[in-house]
Amino acid sequence: MAPQLLLKHDLVYLTEDPSHDEIIEIINAEAFGPGRHARAAARIREQGPHDRSISFVCADDGETIASVRMTPVIAGSVKGHMLGPLAVRPSHKNRGIGRELLRIAIEAARRKGSEAVVLVGDPPYYCPLGFEKVSYNALAFPGPVDPGRVLVVPLVDDVHPRLAGVIAWRP
Repeated sequence: MAPQLLLKHDLVYLTEDPSHDEIIEIINAEAFGPGRHARAAARIREQGPHDRSISFVCADDGETIASVRMTPVIAGSVKGHMLGPLAVRPSHKNRGIGRELLRIAIEAARRKGSEAVVLVGDPPYYCPLGFEKVSYNALAFPGPVDPGRVLVVPLVDDVHPRLAGVIAWRP
């Protein structure tokens, strides 16, 4: 019988810390390219720091291969978090790592008292994972955004009617 090649992956999900900054920048550059800083969601992230206590990385055998960041925002009158960027290295795509990071981050935001998790993303990917469309043009971003890509996971009952107005970083 011929020997079999076994691929072993030891995936570990960790809370982000400053030592991850450099590799996260590389992962995001791979995923989103040089135009990523011009996007409306990036304009919000420039207003203040993300919340490391509910931002996460995934490491495979000690190498960081994915990350998700959560930024505190006020969206209309909703005190929530903006999810993103969420990125996985090309070598590890389509293994459920992004979905698990998403699940971990949303649950962490819920435990922290967040009323909602908002993101700008692809509805066919995110809606089956619990996201819902925000009313068209309900939120004003600090830059152009496709209103059909503004999504939310409500973490309390009355979120949708209160998602109206400006979205901005929240101290």
